[in-house]
Amino acid sequence: MSARRAVLLACIAALPLLAAARRPAPRLDNGLARTPPMGWNTWNRFGCNVSDQLIRETADAMVATGMRDAGYRYLVIDDCWQVTRDSGGTIVPDPQRFPGGIAALAEYVHAKGLKFGIYTDAGTQTCEGRPGSYNHEEQDARTYASWGVDYVKVDWCHHEGLDARTQYTKVRDALAGAGRPIVFSICEWGSNRPWEWAGGVGNLWRTTGDIADSWVSMVKIVDQSSQHAALAGPGGWNDPDMLEVGNGNMTDEEYRAHFSLWAIMAAPLIAGNDLRAMAPEIRAILTNREVIAVDQDSLGSQGTKVAEPDPGLQVWSKPLRDGGRAVALFNRTGRAATIAAEWQAIGLEGRQPVRDLWAHAGRGAAAGRYAARVPAHGVVMLKVGGR
Repeated sequence: MSARRAVLLACIAALPLLAAARRPAPRLDNGLARTPPMGWNTWNRFGCNVSDQLIRETADAMVATGMRDAGYRYLVIDDCWQVTRDSGGTIVPDPQRFPGGIAALAEYVHAKGLKFGIYTDAGTQTCEGRPGSYNHEEQDARTYASWGVDYVKVDWCHHEGLDARTQYTKVRDALAGAGRPIVFSICEWGSNRPWEWAGGVGNLWRTTGDIADSWVSMVKIVDQSSQHAALAGPGGWNDPDMLEVGNGNMTDEEYRAHFSLWAIMAAPLIAGNDLRAMAPEIRAILTNREVIAVDQDSLGSQGTKVAEPDPGLQVWSKPLRDGGRAVALFNRTGRAATIAAEWQAIGLEGRQPVRDLWAHAGRGAAAGRYAARVPAHGVVMLKVGGR
């Protein structure tokens, strides 16, 4: 056999293995997160400056601003709520910041029609040096369930010598035995290729390092997280990190692009701005129900880039349950430009109705393609076809 033929046969033999590597891991069968979770988290805006008062005021704001009614449900305290463990090993909340304890706070959140989330780490300590859950997985899960926790974010600091898949599987099993439905958010920053195994372990898994409130950071994360679209779906989602919309270092145009790309990638929509002092323009972005509907579409398909007719001028498309397509015309350049979506590239043909989801306006029916002028660092978000 010639060397060339041997190489060819070896490549053919490897094809089933390559295909298997891109198939989703079996889904975590806990019945949760059938669409990407939506909520709010303390970290991006407040870091360690968390308190009972902040959470109660934010719960009130989630109702008053229409965030809850737009679909945001989970109110999550990130790092720094905990200080130590007691003599029996039970995790202890900071008595100064949370004088009434966590259970009473969760009850307040639930009374607002919201769900309550909390944070821990799979290692020995959290990223801010608080007690982690290593060797306390079952005890912590039972504690969280007794407090009324509905969502747990689990970080990956201080993990020296530990295996990510093994440790997160321990957390999964502990949560499954805790007696309460709890969404499991894996936050190991994509460092152990979680998209290949986390579908059977958690409901969402970070695909990247931490986001920053900047255009450069946001676009970098889009490029990284979009590589794994085929491996996400109902019950298990690629998580490109939380939203920075409204935190002040991007323009409203850039925030609309940020929100649109998260929606078309079927990403969890976890806001991180100060809801108590939210500008009307930011509220309009975060509560745009037509764009949220793209993210929450029950087909659960993660959209992808389907064309880039010129450098930095991109067309993204996401199949929808009703047979239509969500389309983002995304301008990454510093100048306004015209971008066209070709029906062939998004899997449609003939005349199709077009609706602009930011303008909340129909654009008639178009045959074969639709073009729009897109601002610099901006997006035009469309629904094409469907019912």
